[in-house]
Amino acid sequence: MPELPDVEVYREALTARIVGARLLRVDVLNPFLVRTAVPPLDAAMNRRVLSVRRLGKRIVITFDGELHFVIHLMIAGRLRWLADDAKPPGRITLAVFHFESGRLAFTEAGTKRRASLHVVQGAAAVAGFDMGGLEISGLSFKDFDARLRSENHTLKRALTDPRLFSGIGNAYSDEILHRAKLSPLALTSKLDDAQRRRLFRATVDVLREWTQRLVEQARGDFPDKVTAFRPEMAVHGRYGQPCPVCNAPVQRIVYAENECNYCAVCQTGGTLLADRALSRLLHASWPRSIDELG
Repeated sequence: MPELPDVEVYREALTARIVGARLLRVDVLNPFLVRTAVPPLDAAMNRRVLSVRRLGKRIVITFDGELHFVIHLMIAGRLRWLADDAKPPGRITLAVFHFESGRLAFTEAGTKRRASLHVVQGAAAVAGFDMGGLEISGLSFKDFDARLRSENHTLKRALTDPRLFSGIGNAYSDEILHRAKLSPLALTSKLDDAQRRRLFRATVDVLREWTQRLVEQARGDFPDKVTAFRPEMAVHGRYGQPCPVCNAPVQRIVYAENECNYCAVCQTGGTLLADRALSRLLHASWPRSIDELG
């Protein structure tokens, strides 16, 4: 799922291309994309784009007349700016937006159709999509710390809870926790002051660095490689590969449709965190430390 750094790059690219332009028409190729009926999608036709902003992991396109498109890419949704003579990509295209300045394709790989477009009127309607999570940019340690300790969760859950912090998902939470040298299963209530400050610093730095990196990689072009798995990442998506800090193999916990990646040496003092599915099968054979992996 595109997270804060990826959505920020989309926001910047869209701002440069569609702000000030009118929307001429929208070709909806999959009826499940549009999740609202009032106001109708046609209400946006011939309106001028005033701004593009990020709201958590969503993208909000604001038109004159206080009409808004609220886009959620979910896991497999992507945006593509089409060249003048390019055809929208095959079966994965959900909609094509025709602006005065060019065409934007909204695509989604797979068949689950989770990506969505809401058409809403007024600022209050947009505010209804705000989950309440704090934005990390410009956040003080005091406010971060208060929100972190407002509920007792594992660090992995706390960082990815949109009611606590905005825009952080599975990928960047792995990177943050590795940078902070903290276990993803450590409880927020058990951290000491030094650990909480380390987590705050890692959260700010990782998100800032990755946003800057992705903007620089795009070099003004529309981002076409938005992915949760990047070779420069320290641990996310790198199961079995060497940790860039200590060279120990990166470990993982698999749950539902996600996995949590971490370094046992850097983050858990050498202790392996049990994968529930595997540990039920292996029982006593489940290794208890990194040394037992051989």
